[in-house]
Amino acid sequence: MLHLVRHGRPLQVRGVAADRWELDPAGFDEVWALRDRLPAGAAWYSSPEPKAQQTAQLLTDGDVGVVDDLREHRRGEAWVDDFDATVERAFAEPTVPAYDGWEPLEECRARVTKAVSGILSAHAGEDVVLIGHGTAWTVLASELTGTPPDLARWRALGLPDVITVDA
Repeated sequence: MLHLVRHGRPLQVRGVAADRWELDPAGFDEVWALRDRLPAGAAWYSSPEPKAQQTAQLLTDGDVGVVDDLREHRRGEAWVDDFDATVERAFAEPTVPAYDGWEPLEECRARVTKAVSGILSAHAGEDVVLIGHGTAWTVLASELTGTPPDLARWRALGLPDVITVDA
């Protein structure tokens, strides 16, 4: 099984790109609560973003590989006030940037899918836990299941949360 863990609650800092945000210590208990939902003996990998790596550190005492291509949908430095609507626009038109400086969502899907395909090949028959991000996991789950992106699930994802896919 493939367990896609969305990172814990970050400390949002206006003027600092989201890919540099760290975890909010007030949310550590929420991350620790996921430990029992994840399989012992799994292969673990993380996005390089601080909030993902810190989530992994709270969830396992084992080794965690860091894979650059597991990072979130690249969104640049700009603070976007209508964030949810902008991400929904990215899902509606995945081949074009939804906002100035944003990666087209299709590029995120291709990047993450390629990375995860390599990880799953290296760990065939094993449980795999990936620590990363909601939008990236939504397009990945869509790709792996052959279904449209589940925007309702994306909107409902907690910080942290887990999506489990039979890969």
